[in-house]
Amino acid sequence: MSETTKWYQLPPERVLEALASRRSGLTEQEVQERLSRYGTNELKGRKKTSPVVVFLRQFLSPLVYVLVAASSVNVVIGKYTDAVVILITLLIMAAIGFIQETRAEKAMDALLRLAAPKARVRRSGQVISVDAREVVPGDIILLEAGDRVPADALIVESSNLKVNESLLTGESMPVDKHTDTLSGELAVADRKNMVFMGTTVTYGRAAGIVVSTGMSSEIGRIAGALREVKPEPTPLQRSISNLGRYIIIITGAACALLVAVGFLRGLDWLEVFLIAVAAAVSAIPEGLPATMTVVLAVGMRFMAQRHAIIRQLVAVETSGSVTVICSDKTGTLTLNQMTVKRLWTGGRWIDVTGEGYLPQGELRVDGRTVKASDDEAVALVLRIGALCNDALLTAGDRECCGIMGDPTEGALVVAAAKAGFEKERLELHYPRLDEIPFQSERRYMATLHPRDGGKQAYVKGAPERLLEMSGSILYDGASVPLTAERRQAVLEAVDIMAREAMRVIALAYVDLPAEVEELHEDSLKGKLVLAGLAGMADPPREEAKTAIRLCKQAGIRVVMITGDNRITAESVARQLDLPPGRAITGQELQAMGDDELATEAARISVFARIEPLHKLRIVKAFKRLGEVVAMTGDGVNDAPALKAADIGIAMGLTGTDVAKEASNMVLADDNFASVVAGVEEGRAIFNRLRNVLFFLLSTGLGSLLALIFAVLTSGKAPLTPIQIIWVNLVTGTIIAIPLGLEPKIGDELSKPPRHPKVNLVFPGLLIRTVFVAFLMSMPVFLLFNWADDVLSLTEARTIAFCTMVVVQWFIVFSARSDEYSIFKLGLFRNRWLILALLGALVLQLIVIYVPFLRPAFHTAPIGWFEWGLVVVSSFGVFVVEALVRAVFPGLFLLGKWRPLRD
Repeated sequence: MSETTKWYQLPPERVLEALASRRSGLTEQEVQERLSRYGTNELKGRKKTSPVVVFLRQFLSPLVYVLVAASSVNVVIGKYTDAVVILITLLIMAAIGFIQETRAEKAMDALLRLAAPKARVRRSGQVISVDAREVVPGDIILLEAGDRVPADALIVESSNLKVNESLLTGESMPVDKHTDTLSGELAVADRKNMVFMGTTVTYGRAAGIVVSTGMSSEIGRIAGALREVKPEPTPLQRSISNLGRYIIIITGAACALLVAVGFLRGLDWLEVFLIAVAAAVSAIPEGLPATMTVVLAVGMRFMAQRHAIIRQLVAVETSGSVTVICSDKTGTLTLNQMTVKRLWTGGRWIDVTGEGYLPQGELRVDGRTVKASDDEAVALVLRIGALCNDALLTAGDRECCGIMGDPTEGALVVAAAKAGFEKERLELHYPRLDEIPFQSERRYMATLHPRDGGKQAYVKGAPERLLEMSGSILYDGASVPLTAERRQAVLEAVDIMAREAMRVIALAYVDLPAEVEELHEDSLKGKLVLAGLAGMADPPREEAKTAIRLCKQAGIRVVMITGDNRITAESVARQLDLPPGRAITGQELQAMGDDELATEAARISVFARIEPLHKLRIVKAFKRLGEVVAMTGDGVNDAPALKAADIGIAMGLTGTDVAKEASNMVLADDNFASVVAGVEEGRAIFNRLRNVLFFLLSTGLGSLLALIFAVLTSGKAPLTPIQIIWVNLVTGTIIAIPLGLEPKIGDELSKPPRHPKVNLVFPGLLIRTVFVAFLMSMPVFLLFNWADDVLSLTEARTIAFCTMVVVQWFIVFSARSDEYSIFKLGLFRNRWLILALLGALVLQLIVIYVPFLRPAFHTAPIGWFEWGLVVVSSFGVFVVEALVRAVFPGLFLLGKWRPLRD
């Protein structure tokens, strides 16, 4: 037995022979021997990392090293409160990372829970119930409606078997199974003579011979792929890591420079040390991690309001970096509600309006509304569809929006309800007296009803099958012979609907004598009157069309991945107006190597008839092209691809636990439009993070430059270490957090996507940071030097202290956007920022004018004249920065979306 054996190509007797089994089942001795050889029928999880190691791993970050250094400095200078605050921030960050990382392990745990707990097997001629983990290759398993399939098996006996394979194929329609031997290279979805571990039997019963168990099964292969997928760091994580390294370099260089200058100026070693400490504290944005965490957390709430629930904090930012969205078709781009779109009867076309299972719509002929009650042929077609049917609407009023039963049958019930023919009322007038249930071998269903003193059989099924059984056709309200010409007209109508990706059902009837009590196929063959055809499809979501249009505008490619056939997929792609590109099948993809697939991926818009592990290859191919990939999915088959994607997006309504645990984002409404809303919010959040970063870096660097200039010229520090800590940890953080809550501008989706190589910090932001920091340092440095000549050192430092604070208050308004002025944004649009500024003003006045606090902060009260100098000089910095942006609008945007040299 080989893992590559194509069991579906072999007849049952050959499989039994290959597995040394028999229809009566294995003996207990054979079972024990095979358990030793193949192992138990379980999915194997990855070896788990110790929780202690996972927690300690959160501290392996350059930015964490910087914060530890800042805390150590504060301990050295006796500022224990500040040191404790920084350490608490570190612990909170580590806890968040620990929770995120342990959540990722749950994806495998959820997959392991999918195995059926019990299985019915035939052993030594007896049917017994065993633990599913004890099922072995060669076992004969017995299945019936409601059972979860315990292992991959070839069907050897079957009666009307239907299996829900959505967790493997992504398609929600139950699959009809049979015992016929198949040929050729077939996808999992096309192996109709096999059942697979984890899928669910929805109808009928069967017996099968187990061919694969545990990790050798189809779901086991997915589990293996999931174990191998290692999540890569997100762009934000890479940016923060790089930023930490830069801050370390800048801090070290600044401290070394100040020490050298201090000794050259003849300062005391203790004073030099204190100045170096002040420089280190000023250069380190202690509030940055806490502020970023708050901004991301608030962003999660904003996204949740738009039905995009974020499971991992960093995914908030990653969603805004997406350049390619690989989306499932069923339920995401479409409604996942089969809908009758067209009827054909007697050579006429009738369009049916309305979408989904809500029974609201009209019947139209050539654009003109018609009533089924006035057209007996149309009424008969709808009546047959509703009565020869086992599906039910979930409620009896016209506001119902769901069905119980097969989606195809449900679509016929809804179509009849749109015309005023409610199934419950029809059944009162035409009760079902007998039936021939649908079987995949028959390809039709028939029911018997009373009619005008006699009986009438209603039949629905495959068009070609009912054509074989029909001798007449309904034309102009009368039954006429089914001539070759009329037969061709029916086939042409079927072909037209098939080209529009519709599933076509034929509907027929036959009048029978009143004494007939049971239906037999002999009473139907050659006697049916073909009443008409019904064409149905899973309609695209209207909001998905709008969302795809927005994606084009935002420079994001949308790629459809589906288990459906190519014709249906291409039709839906046209209706959604997906970007132009090739459509390929899973079989064609399988024939491509990884390099060829990566090359071709840029030209492919539709992947049809895709097998589970193909999705993982597709994601990897796009990532090799340098794309930031979002992948949507709901089934177990999607889990490896969801985990490998830059952002995995699971469906909240229909998604399996495995898909949700492997994802970064869960859609509360299973709607593709919510994916795009998440991208928009993600872009807005990333802009906020950049604004916060610019503000904190420029203010920190401004303090550092003011220190360097003052020490270089006067040999004195314009701010004391506690004043710098106050500016960084109190005033800066108080303002930075509400800055991160800036409302969306509204043009986020009109901008190009950010290139994966573009980090949080880009050239234009660096230029702006250095420029503004230099501008900010000038009034601090100049006013300090002036005041040092005419006032006491404490008063001079108080003026410099107030100038550094006030200039930040003005610069924060510039930091709200790197493109738009305050006049376009509105002064009071961010009310949280206004409240924060008022709070910061009160705190600043307290440390200057409350007597018992002045010694601690080394401040002295200053008068109106000094305050006037502070405010005017600070406002001047704001004006100069605004003028430079107006005159050179592209200067601060260099490399914002794409690297300068790609």
